[in-house]
Amino acid sequence: MELGGFLNQNGVKIISTGGTAKTLISSGISVKEVSDHTGFPEIMNGRVKTLHPKIHGGILAQRSNKKHLQTISEHNITTIDLVVVNLYPFEEKLKIGADFEECIENIDVGGPTLIRAAAKNHENVTVVTDPEDYKLVIETMTKNKGATTLELRRLLASRAYARTAAYDATIGNWFAKKTGEKFPRHYAISGARNQIMRYGENPHQEAAFYKLEGDPEGEDTKKQIQGKALSYNNLSDADAALQLVSEFQKPAVAIIKHANPCGVATRKTLADAYNHALLCDPISAFGSIIAVNRTLTLSAAKLMSNLFIEVIIAPKISVEARLILAEKKNLRIIQTKKKVPEPHLLTMKMLADGFLLQSQDFIQTQAKDLKFVTERKPTKQELLDLLFAFTVCKHVKSNAIVYAKNNATVGIGAGQMSRVDSCRIAAQKSADAATAAGAPEPLAKGSVVASDAFFPFPDGLLTAVAAGATAVIQPGGSIRDNEVIQAANKNNIAMVFTGVRHFRH
Repeated sequence: MELGGFLNQNGVKIISTGGTAKTLISSGISVKEVSDHTGFPEIMNGRVKTLHPKIHGGILAQRSNKKHLQTISEHNITTIDLVVVNLYPFEEKLKIGADFEECIENIDVGGPTLIRAAAKNHENVTVVTDPEDYKLVIETMTKNKGATTLELRRLLASRAYARTAAYDATIGNWFAKKTGEKFPRHYAISGARNQIMRYGENPHQEAAFYKLEGDPEGEDTKKQIQGKALSYNNLSDADAALQLVSEFQKPAVAIIKHANPCGVATRKTLADAYNHALLCDPISAFGSIIAVNRTLTLSAAKLMSNLFIEVIIAPKISVEARLILAEKKNLRIIQTKKKVPEPHLLTMKMLADGFLLQSQDFIQTQAKDLKFVTERKPTKQELLDLLFAFTVCKHVKSNAIVYAKNNATVGIGAGQMSRVDSCRIAAQKSADAATAAGAPEPLAKGSVVASDAFFPFPDGLLTAVAAGATAVIQPGGSIRDNEVIQAANKNNIAMVFTGVRHFRH
């Protein structure tokens, strides 16, 4: 009511539609209803209210155009200098899961029309579409004897067009989803700025986080409860970690560095899972992002407090864990209820002249999906580890190789141009981790290995064999599959094909 009261006190005549008019009048603010102003009643259950020449003529008339002024005089139209619109709550209806008909009825028609008219004529008219701008309007009018400035009107017009574009985009994308059109002819992205980041991917870059409009999870999907402001990389890596741990049903910990996992494990407790995840690459874990898929416990928090960590992300943090981690004031802690991946969401990659859209890589390979192609079949434990390793491999930048043992990674090779180089790097990582832990042999000894794509030659597989791997999981599909299978048989290695590739670029 602050803006309405201010306008009323400063002699501004207010015209309003029924529901808003009643609210203003109940607060003691003088209002003229639109139907009284136009001489035409609201019809069709309120679907037609402001679509009238006396409204839009008053908004669109250019004050410096003599013909416009003559026209509004002839038709007894009063000029309108300020338009304030809060659109029907279509986005809010999506969030609460309203049915189709209710969503349709909450598509605003008159509101966007008023906004676009006022924004077009911003030379003369001020348009306000966000309650956060009320204070700015009041301050400007107070400083300028009841008037607004052209600078402010242009700023608000820009925001107005962005608002209606986002509103229409949300509706259009919702409709496309309802009709089953995954890649509609026109695709618009609708987001509301949620947070300005400390900086972008690098300190010289600026960045902000935009939340998808109409997200059914609501506004509190991610909530920072401690630590310094988040950077672009913090949120990007935290999301990568969250997507990974969300794949697992058992308590899981993922340690992420530069969007790649450097350690992942599942165990009966988060504390035990963290210890085994950290063992994989303790050096890279310094300054990492950690995600868990359970309430962060005191025992796990105590262990994590011994390491320099940038961000911890969890569905919930126990009171005891918070007290321990509160001692690290710069440590960012994010609480999230988001479960990912969601099949209906698309991912985007910007190009120089456009963008690419694709569906999420949400396929989870199970034992029933595997094709056993070698003479030796994997043992029960090897099979469990193979599925675990392939799940982790999906979240490693290509070319990706993951060694795993007892549901924990023991060596990861990421982002190499050659698959055999990824095999070598992962093997070296496992040897380095063994040295750091004081183990007598590389952690990859007796492990299984996962590859995100097929082995084009036997050399990658033989490198894994040399590292100590006893079983392999890969998509298959190379023209040299038979050569790779023969190499596995010769070395008594169990190998399974998934038929599914998981490139991650």
